[in-house]
Amino acid sequence: MTEYKPGKAARRETIASYIFLAPMLIGVTILLFIPVLMTIIMGFTDWNFVAGFDQLHFIGLDNFKALLEDDIFIKSMKNNLFLLLVVPVGMAVSLCLSIIINNHVYLKDTMKVIYFMPYISSVVAVAVVFQVLFHPTFGPVNQFLMSIGIDNPPKWLSDIHFALPSVMLIMIWTQIGFQLIIYLAGLQNIPRDLYEAADIDGAGGWAKFKKITFPMLSSTNFFLLIIGVIGTFKVFDLIAVLTAGGPSNSTSVTVYYLYETAFINLKSGYASAIALVLLLFVFVITLIQWYGQKKWVNE
Repeated sequence: MTEYKPGKAARRETIASYIFLAPMLIGVTILLFIPVLMTIIMGFTDWNFVAGFDQLHFIGLDNFKALLEDDIFIKSMKNNLFLLLVVPVGMAVSLCLSIIINNHVYLKDTMKVIYFMPYISSVVAVAVVFQVLFHPTFGPVNQFLMSIGIDNPPKWLSDIHFALPSVMLIMIWTQIGFQLIIYLAGLQNIPRDLYEAADIDGAGGWAKFKKITFPMLSSTNFFLLIIGVIGTFKVFDLIAVLTAGGPSNSTSVTVYYLYETAFINLKSGYASAIALVLLLFVFVITLIQWYGQKKWVNE
């Protein structure tokens, strides 16, 4: 057999393709691959980026050992795990709303825009609005609660017991729009023949949801679950503006603690160790989800 040798035209096309790919590859290398590599290296140092590379000292696993005894880091990880409840609750609310809008609302496009507005709104603006709404004394929420006879309403963002649930409520509210749009797209892709056959068999609303709607939306559920879980571990801006991790670290999450460690306390090496642990944690959760989807996702 003679060895295939690409012609001049084929080589030109190959070179041209690499030229077009070069800006993207260079950007990804500079903005992603190199920072990830540097983070892995710095996780084993006690480096302070203000001091310069001359002060970079390798300390092995000391940063990771310190994390096991760091109360704030452990609290932040627990808060992140608690925030995972936002995902199924938000998905359930969004699924119910999408079914109602898809089956019983005529102005579907208008409802999509209304529910999508919080998702595309500025996080800073949303946080400031909810700071006013949840003000412990003059906020409209507590004013309403006191008007109906509740003398000592919760302090919400100022109370260590209610601060994190308040943040979760806001996260659910802002994410509903995105999840609802995805669910509506999934619902509209379900063949109507299935529902017509179910009607002929005398199936009720719950039976159709259980046997048709939910199984046919399994791939949509899986997508939203992956996106939602990763999003809860990435939450930063809402925490930074709304509570700054307080009160008493009750709303501190891993990314916000990482930010404080790196840019306020100037412990770059320790912050890199936090980033590596967070990356590993999200990677493991994602692997579990990918393994589980083989058992419950309709292809």
